Amino acid sequence: MPLPKAELHLHIEGTLEPELAFELAARNGVELPYADTEELRKAYLFDDLQSFLNLYYSLMRVLRTEDDFAALADAYLTRAAAQGVRHAEIFFDPQAHIARGVPMGTVVDGLWQALATSEERHGISTRLILCFLRDESAQSALSTLEAARPHLDRITGVGLDSAEVGHPPAKFREVYEAAAALGLRRVAHAGEEGPPAYITEALDVLGVERIDHGLRALEDPELVARLVRDRIPLTLCPLSNVRLRAIDTLEEHPLAAMMDAGLLCTVNSDDPAYFGGYVGDTFHAVHEGLGLAHERLRELARNSFIAAFLEDDEGRREGYLREVAEYDFNAG
Repeated sequence: MPLPKAELHLHIEGTLEPELAFELAARNGVELPYADTEELRKAYLFDDLQSFLNLYYSLMRVLRTEDDFAALADAYLTRAAAQGVRHAEIFFDPQAHIARGVPMGTVVDGLWQALATSEERHGISTRLILCFLRDESAQSALSTLEAARPHLDRITGVGLDSAEVGHPPAKFREVYEAAAALGLRRVAHAGEEGPPAYITEALDVLGVERIDHGLRALEDPELVARLVRDRIPLTLCPLSNVRLRAIDTLEEHPLAAMMDAGLLCTVNSDDPAYFGGYVGDTFHAVHEGLGLAHERLRELARNSFIAAFLEDDEGRREGYLREVAEYDFNAG
């Protein structure tokens, strides 16, 4: 039985394994420029964030129908349950689908087919977070939020992802203000490739409650002090950081130093089909690669539930925290 944990930084499109990509391509008459799953899997090797994004968006072409999105989400939930995930807050990128002619309703309704029964079928509670693409316009983000209005009963929050450099958080001030007025929770990618100043800007201008990545926070001691004081969670993704060359090797990852500094760190898988591991694999990797002792892994698991958007169900949060506290690594 794996250590119970929440996953808070997971792009559902990034869980598209080669086998499912080919299955959906065949179903929808989409021709992929790869001979087979092995050739496609070899393409899942990247030089940087942009080369990853190019493949990521290209493969999305196979996602067309509600059933496709349901299959994608169910495949993730099956894998996540096997790795100890008890709660998942799942990102999705509607602009990338709308641009291909796939309506918002198809995406949300499809994902919801799987999420609505995720607790009964997989033992995982879920939340859905709509992400804006930061390399698209601010007006596109506003239009996307407007398109999401009929579906807000199933959307917990908004986020900001895709290529960070050259797209500061302040670009999205207006849409985040609109999201806040609608009662949506707010997170944003910041400090992955972009500077620590982007983290500060996401806090001050967008009013975010969690920072996705936050890898470069340690470069700014004043920012670290603020993040510690205000208990702002960071959703770190170590395997992603190595695969995208933000960090050369896992052994050089600052996770341990960030925890030592008092930051509320969590570890997550980001785009696990592409980055070499799901969240349980990530816990194993930081245990082995960074020498994190079991009690530090327990701290990361505890942090994941503390940072989760479970304010509407504190009893559930307390139950998950008890599971973490009682977990026996020797038995697991």
